[in-house]
Amino acid sequence: MRTLIVDDEPLAVERMQVICASLDEVSVVGTAADGSSALRLIEALSPDLLLLDIAMPGLSGLGLAGSLEGLAARPAIVFCTAFDQHAVAAFEVAACDYLLKPITPERLAKAVARARDVIRRPPSGSAKEAWLQEIWAPHRAEMIRIDVTRIERIEAERDYMRLFVGTRSYLVHQTIAELERKLVPGLFIRLHRSVIVRRDFIGGLGHDGRGAWQASLLDQSSVRIGRTYLNAAKALMSR
Repeated sequence: MRTLIVDDEPLAVERMQVICASLDEVSVVGTAADGSSALRLIEALSPDLLLLDIAMPGLSGLGLAGSLEGLAARPAIVFCTAFDQHAVAAFEVAACDYLLKPITPERLAKAVARARDVIRRPPSGSAKEAWLQEIWAPHRAEMIRIDVTRIERIEAERDYMRLFVGTRSYLVHQTIAELERKLVPGLFIRLHRSVIVRRDFIGGLGHDGRGAWQASLLDQSSVRIGRTYLNAAKALMSR
């Protein structure tokens, strides 16, 4: 894949070039130190893949990715950054992967393979793609991709969301209102101002005889239903 490296740190660019040289599928055709320069190179070189930093002077990596939407020959994008808090925003501009620095050859190889699959995949035009399908979340020293359909419940922790997947949980930088707008309608239901639950993870609804309602979940836990969300919960669960 014809690859353009975009990073304002010369040492980071040099390291990425060395790693790319070890990957048979990657051919570096150019480098840029900011988003504006990268735009010009994209127009001139038509790369297949961008290895893109986020925090740069002038046009940021996210801004650059957003400006490429609708481009007929849009390159696949892999973000390479030192910051994990932009993962959700990166997904919104259809990035293939999100790597945390320092980047290892093994991790980059996986990202390149993922980008290759995206490039080969024909566009479907499905309306479903407008909704959030997966989320990147920090885990130890890397970012992992979580299929939204595997998330059992979501709990707000100030400006962060804790995603519960089986026996594990992951913290992402996103407010509950922002996340709720992106979820596939009918797949999840908001039960409280700080809790969203996957609909099929709810075992039943009940009340304590004094007007307080709760949802029983399949993991034997329960969630109190806020009054604001009670009617919607009853209506959705009765379908």
